[in-house]
Amino acid sequence: ASAQPASALVVAATLRSGQRVAHEGSVLVLGDVNPGAEVIAGGSVVVWGHLRGLAHAGAEGDEKVVVCALDLSPTQLWIAGKIMPVPPRRGKTPPEQVQIKDGKFVSEEWKVK
Repeated sequence: ASAQPASALVVAATLRSGQRVAHEGSVLVLGDVNPGAEVIAGGSVVVWGHLRGLAHAGAEGDEKVVVCALDLSPTQLWIAGKIMPVPPRRGKTPPEQVQIKDGKFVSEEWKVK
């Protein structure tokens, strides 16, 4: 028998410096994640706003998760045990999603399918 995946946690607020959200499933933030704030999820991390703090998706080791944000410019981004080199700020960018494919971080435009 397979384990039931944890339900998603919805945070309808902007996370400020010093705030930390940790959940065994996926986390959806309806707001911004400011520098100094942290989102740690066993599943995926989705930010309907600016991701400027720390995001750790797949915290239990799952590499099949994604990190998505309308504005993806984190101070740190982790998927499972891997840390992504943070690219330099590029000005206005489209919504993005990051995932691991073939052991490498892949960042692409976040398109709803």
